[in-house]
Amino acid sequence: MRALSSLIVLAAIGYVAGFFLFVDEVRKPPAKPHRADAIVALTGGELRLDRAATLLEQGLGRRLLITGVDLSATKADLKRVAHGRRRFDCCADLGFVAADTRGNAQETADWVMAHRYGSLIVVTANYHMPRTLTEFAAAMPGVSMQPYPVEPQDIDFTHWWRNPHALKLLNSEYAKYLASIAMNRAIDPLLNWLDEDTA
Repeated sequence: MRALSSLIVLAAIGYVAGFFLFVDEVRKPPAKPHRADAIVALTGGELRLDRAATLLEQGLGRRLLITGVDLSATKADLKRVAHGRRRFDCCADLGFVAADTRGNAQETADWVMAHRYGSLIVVTANYHMPRTLTEFAAAMPGVSMQPYPVEPQDIDFTHWWRNPHALKLLNSEYAKYLASIAMNRAIDPLLNWLDEDTA
């Protein structure tokens, strides 16, 4: 029992320490991206689409993929939301298949393979970026990725510990991030090995 209690305490300390590192990483402002082959934006906020469309107009990528688009949305709808301009009409693609972050990664991987791209600028919310990069790296191991995190307007990350909504969101996303790491680095490889072993 003593050994089990010690293990639980160590796990709790590790979780909390990791959480603070996660929050510190999430709160960093985005670095100015370099030109990449393409840009991908994950739906979930108007600012994400606006920033991605701006990067496209600046010529930082040849094409833009918006992944996880609602089936009822049209390109004209997203152009208005994203304040898209000239290049949006010719060079923005919509992905309607993805329903979650892993789905975003697979949808993007299929698009990247079809266009033979080797580098991406990834645009999503700052709190969502670590999990997104984990899933994208697993789906596209040979593709170089530059994160371009966007801070949501409705959440105060400056004093996140005073805001129950921000604290709950960050903790939830951190737990999902840890689950994503476990899935991609341990569970999926084990399942693949078992499938190969029984084939």
